Amino acid sequence: MALFTDEEQQRIRTAIEEAEKNTSGQIRVCIEKKCTEEVLDRAAKYFKQLNMHKTRLRNGVLIYVATVDRKFAIIGDAGINKAVPEGFWDDTKEDMLQHFKYGNIIEGIVTGLAIAGEHLQKYFPHETNGTNELSDDIAFMDGE
Repeated sequence: MALFTDEEQQRIRTAIEEAEKNTSGQIRVCIEKKCTEEVLDRAAKYFKQLNMHKTRLRNGVLIYVATVDRKFAIIGDAGINKAVPEGFWDDTKEDMLQHFKYGNIIEGIVTGLAIAGEHLQKYFPHETNGTNELSDDIAFMDGE
């Protein structure tokens, strides 16, 4: 289910790598065409399915986008939610939405990744001996 070209997928992978350079936070992007339930529930389902709750510091972040239904969510794991203030992702979502409104899905995701990386480094700075615990590849889901 390749919704994006190889070049677009590489651009997102590179943005994830860049976002994670200055933080121990672990970021993934999950894409599907349709969201058949409440968007936060859907994102939480994939968060668990992708084993994002198994990072050492519980500092995984998922950016979920349903392209056809035009829905998206950003969710963080328990370690992040304990450390950050309420509304932590609001500006990230707003900046992404400005791109999504005009059909610029890739640009919106890349923008969200950059902002997420900046925000995460304040609470979860990069560890010199840290490892990349989650794949930087996009998780394409089939909606089941």
